[in-house]
Amino acid sequence: MSASVHADLAGLPVFLITHEFYPKRGGIATFTEEIARASATLGYDVEVWAQSAPAATEKSDWPFRLHRLPLKGTHDLACQIRLGRELIRRRRELRHATVYLPEPGPMLTMMLLQFFHAFRPGRLVLTFHGSEILKFAGSPWRRWLARHLIRRATRVSTLSNYTQELLLSHFPEAAEKIYLTPGALRSDFAMVPPKPTARKNKIVVLTVGRLHPRKGQLLTLQALQMLPPEVRARLEYWVVGGQSKGNYEAQLRAAAAAVPDLKVQFFGNLPDDELAGIYEGADIFAMTSVNLDRSVEGFGLVYLEAAAHGLPVVAHDVGGVSEAVVDGVTGLLVPPDRPVQLAAAFEKLIHDEVLRAKLGSAGREWAVRNCWKESAEALFNPQWAES
Repeated sequence: MSASVHADLAGLPVFLITHEFYPKRGGIATFTEEIARASATLGYDVEVWAQSAPAATEKSDWPFRLHRLPLKGTHDLACQIRLGRELIRRRRELRHATVYLPEPGPMLTMMLLQFFHAFRPGRLVLTFHGSEILKFAGSPWRRWLARHLIRRATRVSTLSNYTQELLLSHFPEAAEKIYLTPGALRSDFAMVPPKPTARKNKIVVLTVGRLHPRKGQLLTLQALQMLPPEVRARLEYWVVGGQSKGNYEAQLRAAAAAVPDLKVQFFGNLPDDELAGIYEGADIFAMTSVNLDRSVEGFGLVYLEAAAHGLPVVAHDVGGVSEAVVDGVTGLLVPPDRPVQLAAAFEKLIHDEVLRAKLGSAGREWAVRNCWKESAEALFNPQWAES
């Protein structure tokens, strides 16, 4: 993009509205923050509207304005009403701006306001991650509202080809305005050179992700417990992430206690600076996600982060995971509901140090192929629509 185009765009405000933003953790929160950062760096005038958070958690290096909203960031009616009030209050600004909705929370509010001409933004940009497509399509009322919202949008994006196909299958209205905006490594991610292989008494399998049945921690644990006792004795399973639904953590801990010769450590949520050390201490990364009800794995930024640390990945071949993990190149993909095959994939990597190093080395190169600035350009540069 030329300097003159950047200068023009700097005067056009972008309002990025989200319920998933720092200090919340997860793929959507990371995507939202990085798109905001990249867009501001490109010269766009960016203001982020986000859920409430303690002042002490704010970062000092954000190149955009941050407006915290008096809402918790859920999808319930109270949050929709509070966001709706703010949209109405600042409607005159939004009429001459780009409003970017990068996740389903604010989309639900905009679905209701879209029929009032006074509240329509100058440009509307939407990003879909996967699960919300099925949830919107599963309700006749929401499906009708989503179709109208997509028709009004200037541009629509997804992080993976899988999600793009899923969106088009349910909402073909997006066909003429859809773009691919893949995720990348966090901007503050430090690429650490590979360390010389040191002999360790234990091989560490690591999972990083919220504790939720869809993330598959229990399936990974059960696969490791299927291995012969002499192999289990060589392993540790590290679980990083906080409880997010029901009693899933209690189930995990009970399952771990049932096979005491496999050591399992639960670390809870960790800040990024501590998480880097955890990655460096691991040998294999595992996140065996499954598609559960209307919840799917659209991509998985954590797979890129693990690969950037030089870890071979074991994952289920579901959703858009194969666009984050290349089977036989950066990791091993296993069909879901094949526990014996999953256990065999782990055993193969446990016994083959050379293969672990080969997959890990390829993963380092694979993880840096995407760029946040290119995704931001695809979302907001009007010249893309003319190319």
